[in-house]
Amino acid sequence: MSPRTGIGYDIHRLVENRKLILGGVEIEHSQGLTGHSDADVLTHAVCDALLGAAGLGDLGRYFPSSEEKFKGISSLELLRRVVALVSRKGFHIINIDTTLIAEAPRLSPHLEEIKKRLAEALGLSTDRVNVKVKSHEGLDSIGRGEAIAAQAITLIEE
Repeated sequence: MSPRTGIGYDIHRLVENRKLILGGVEIEHSQGLTGHSDADVLTHAVCDALLGAAGLGDLGRYFPSSEEKFKGISSLELLRRVVALVSRKGFHIINIDTTLIAEAPRLSPHLEEIKKRLAEALGLSTDRVNVKVKSHEGLDSIGRGEAIAAQAITLIEE
């Protein structure tokens, strides 16, 4: 076994007239995240953690925002493609640990569904996926409710 870790991070601005998608789950909120795809910061962070652990660069390398074919794409679909890339490179995913950083909306009621959706896309059991929520206590753009961020760390092995 040759273990490798990867860290992912993403942040998107909250805007009017967009759906809020986190971990593949649509969450009722007055605003959504802006971005070329569905702007799912949590799933993007997981993708970058996996790509980093496998030494494969970052999400923008494979799915650039300059390509129209990725406009509005589900980030869970991007995650499935990243899992395939990592698998083709000869790696097996051990686990994922994530943190969503948001002031609003209240995300705790959605964590089990988010965990389930991520686990399905990753091909893992839910006990190998963890999702936590933190706030910024009113500090910075996240604390003012202007953005949502996410962090992820993964362990993979050859």
